[in-house]
Amino acid sequence: MTSAEVTNPSRAWVPGFRGILSVLGAVIFVVALVPPMWGWSFHYGYAQSIQFSVLAFGVPTLLVTGAPWLGIRPSSDPTNLDRQPAWFRRWNARRVREKAQVRALGAAIAEIVVTIFWRVSPVVNALVHHHELVLVEAVTLVVPSVFLMVELVESPPLAPGISRPYRIGVSAVVMWSAWVVAYLSGMAHGTWYPAFHHVAGHGISASADQQLSAGFVWLLTAAVFVPIVFWNLMHWLQSEDDPNEDVIKLFRQEREHGFFGNAD
Repeated sequence: MTSAEVTNPSRAWVPGFRGILSVLGAVIFVVALVPPMWGWSFHYGYAQSIQFSVLAFGVPTLLVTGAPWLGIRPSSDPTNLDRQPAWFRRWNARRVREKAQVRALGAAIAEIVVTIFWRVSPVVNALVHHHELVLVEAVTLVVPSVFLMVELVESPPLAPGISRPYRIGVSAVVMWSAWVVAYLSGMAHGTWYPAFHHVAGHGISASADQQLSAGFVWLLTAAVFVPIVFWNLMHWLQSEDDPNEDVIKLFRQEREHGFFGNAD
């Protein structure tokens, strides 16, 4: 990570626009848990997939990108870290330097675990029959995803502690984990989620519902992670450092410390 990223993590964003993103994330969170989406998610697999994808990836990304924690500081300039309280500057600098790779790995593993858990057949079927579990799902999806997104995107005054190549790799792995589960359900020959009842000749068929469910998971997770991957890739390639040198350095770190060794 360059010093410019630490001192000015939001150089490409208008601070006011970030606030709108946070509000939008909160609004979408509420919309996903109230009628009509609340009722649709118990009758249609594709509606449940949309609800899941929004809670697991869409809402946390909007909240973190919107940087709602800017309110902890009195300064009107979110890029001026010198105006932060002294205790916060010390904590934020230590957070960027220390154990960033461990935090990112832990958040990624937690996100993959909850993603797989809430998409397997017995759990989705339980959601249909026990509606109160949706609230548990919402909390367990949003919380680890917020911790993950803080390590992947700039959220001033917080800055990711891992280098851009690591952010790209973590984003891709988390996205692929959701895609794999969606692929298995979409391509299944039988009914993957039997709790959703479909009557022949009325509405969509069970097969179409299953395929739509997989398609919406692919689409919505790609809408979140593909921009993160390309944003970090473009800024990495445009940085003052030689990308080839960074690649060589990453290979050295992987050999000496593993993939999540200390990043610059």
